[in-house]
Amino acid sequence: MTAVLLVVSAAKRWRLRDGSFHPTGFWAGEFINPHQVFTQAGYDITIATPGGVAPTVDEVSLSPKFNNNDDSLIKAQRDYLAQVADRLDSPARLEDANPDDYDTVYVSGGHGPMEDLADNPTIGMIFAAVYANKNKIAAAVCHGVGALLPARNADGSWKFTGRRITGFTDEEENDFGFGDKAAWLLESRLRGAGADFAGGPAFGPCVHVDGNLVTGQNPASAKPAAEAVVKALGQ
Repeated sequence: MTAVLLVVSAAKRWRLRDGSFHPTGFWAGEFINPHQVFTQAGYDITIATPGGVAPTVDEVSLSPKFNNNDDSLIKAQRDYLAQVADRLDSPARLEDANPDDYDTVYVSGGHGPMEDLADNPTIGMIFAAVYANKNKIAAAVCHGVGALLPARNADGSWKFTGRRITGFTDEEENDFGFGDKAAWLLESRLRGAGADFAGGPAFGPCVHVDGNLVTGQNPASAKPAAEAVVKALGQ
């Protein structure tokens, strides 16, 4: 059975440029959509967080503003989270994950990864190992793409230099209201690290597949990014 490590941030707050903290967590749809896609594909899913801490959903992701003012969509997401609550409440420890055990690693988004994954050596090691095996898929969506940053080669260089990558753009961060508040911006940092960054229209679906690397830009990209993983694995 195809095995997927679905990584979720455990951060409840995000440190901003001025040193203050903003409540955060994982973006509901960016966990739900890939979890649904991988479940439908028949994958064996392991949910993992740094420290094995139960993750917190970012309530903003379940607000009417970010769900087309569709109460039924919000309810469907809350119902789904309730259905998998036992697994979310008891995730595996990311630090215990062996990349040899998984066919793909997918990091979901929300601002949480900016706090506890973008400089996390464990996820860096996992991504480096998975990406080195061309039969496996390294994948991430939105701010979860920041988890690629700590992946390093033996000489310390970045594992994904020159790769075509997308993620939450600086334009989107500005539109979201954090462009001048965030300690750093994802697009800018990825470009600075050496990514061939390619964003699409703000808040529209955008997925890039570069070899065995799959990245999605934003919440609208979570489902197609997961579908791209399934397609790439041929299952």
